[in-house]
Amino acid sequence: MSGIRRRTLMAAALGAPAAARAQEAAWPARPVTLVTGYPAGALTDTATRAAAERIARELGQPVVVENRTGAAAAIAAAHVVRARADGYTLLMGAASLAIAPALQPQLVPQDPLRELAPIAHFYDTPFILVLHPDVPAADFAGFLDLARRTPGGLTFGSSGIGAVNHLMIEMIHRASGAPFVHVPYRGAAPALVDLTAGRLPAFLATVSDAAPLLADRRARAIAVTARERIALMPDLPAMQETLPGVQASFWQALFAPAGTPQPIIARLAAAMRAATADPAFRAQWEARGLVMGQGGPEELRALLAADLATWGALIREAGIRVEYMPRRRPPPCRPRPGAAA
Repeated sequence: MSGIRRRTLMAAALGAPAAARAQEAAWPARPVTLVTGYPAGALTDTATRAAAERIARELGQPVVVENRTGAAAAIAAAHVVRARADGYTLLMGAASLAIAPALQPQLVPQDPLRELAPIAHFYDTPFILVLHPDVPAADFAGFLDLARRTPGGLTFGSSGIGAVNHLMIEMIHRASGAPFVHVPYRGAAPALVDLTAGRLPAFLATVSDAAPLLADRRARAIAVTARERIALMPDLPAMQETLPGVQASFWQALFAPAGTPQPIIARLAAAMRAATADPAFRAQWEARGLVMGQGGPEELRALLAADLATWGALIREAGIRVEYMPRRRPPPCRPRPGAAA
């Protein structure tokens, strides 16, 4: 190799770190893409778009939301895992990141703690245990007692196999011994149609899904899955007041591909914190049952690690598998004594 050629290569190698630092300092120099695994119009999507608009204001560049639906949000996650780690492709991930590795280990990411870079927790939304008005259970303890007295177990719907509200049914069963017949639906909407029609006794609904049914008394709420009572429904007991340790929420959070430079991660985390700390932004989404997240990359890493351990153990111990089978129509719920015919 000639001396000139050697010096040229050495200069390029020495200059590479400086060039990388210059690119990081200039970031973002163009629009950023924020990928979501949920369809347009869903609460997950509208909240993501609101966060994207607020983050864009902090970054000084547009943040464009891209919907890549399918495989329980795994298609979106896999796309971001495989993207360049340059801060221009991000993921609004969800609780499914902690469920899929045990439920569907063939999907990417198989190890989200290694394949994604946590940035910031966006929000939690707990579930409300809603019953058809004729179900003879006044509170959560009475609901568990009713399940124990029901031959074969009480019918309990979920948004689908492996959804957070399905895993919560299994968690409740394991903590209480109360038996349930699990009926998976294709999302919350058809389950709530059956519940209000009297064909499904019980369902764990998000606050935003439950609110209109509670307002016109098409359903009754008896417990919330949050760690403690929530501000929107302060008289509604938390489940763990009856069953300590039984609590969980659906969450969304911001991630980047693994290897994204730390200065970019830090700036994105600061932008997300600015959004979730903004009083007007908080008020808008807390009114819809969302609880704004706190902290940055380390707190989000801890949340994901804890959920991976919790859901992974439950899925393996319960033998939960994804099976595509025709859904049985649940039996009608039993009327309360004295209810109008």
